[in-house]
Amino acid sequence: MENTTRKLVLAGLFIAIGLVLPFITGQIPEIGKQLLPMHIPVLIAGFVIGWKYGLAVGFILPILRSLLFSMPPMFPTAIAMSFELATYGCLTGLLYDSLPKKTPYIYITLILSMLGGRVVWGIVSLILYGISGTGFGWEAFMAGAFMNALPGIIIQIIIIPIIIIALERSSLIEVTEQE
Repeated sequence: MENTTRKLVLAGLFIAIGLVLPFITGQIPEIGKQLLPMHIPVLIAGFVIGWKYGLAVGFILPILRSLLFSMPPMFPTAIAMSFELATYGCLTGLLYDSLPKKTPYIYITLILSMLGGRVVWGIVSLILYGISGTGFGWEAFMAGAFMNALPGIIIQIIIIPIIIIALERSSLIEVTEQE
């Protein structure tokens, strides 16, 4: 029971961070698409509280932020992001739990999760843009998933492993326990 309560509280904390962190971009969509501030707490959530809670945090965050602040726009952006971020939270939790607890595997977990989330984002975007009658081709996928997001990807690859390693070393997360 105590572990569930702890994970729920941490899930709420990661959602709160994800709601506030995009304000560093000044609510300017172009900067947000480059720095990806909502992605960071979701990726960390998967590592810290496991795949189930990471998935929930990732799915809830973009939709809740859209409802509260109208950013990102609900359709198609927040909906596509909710599937992308849910994938991030899920994959980081699953891979971190499954792979050896050594520093290189933190990077492997992060990179595979980021790639998986971007693929899911592309598939969902293809469907949503198709429903709206707008084209979403390979160029749009590459631009949205990688080219425009490169600064945020670099920030994530630098910052997130440092945070996870620090949490492990300080025993704030247990490297053998993930549900």
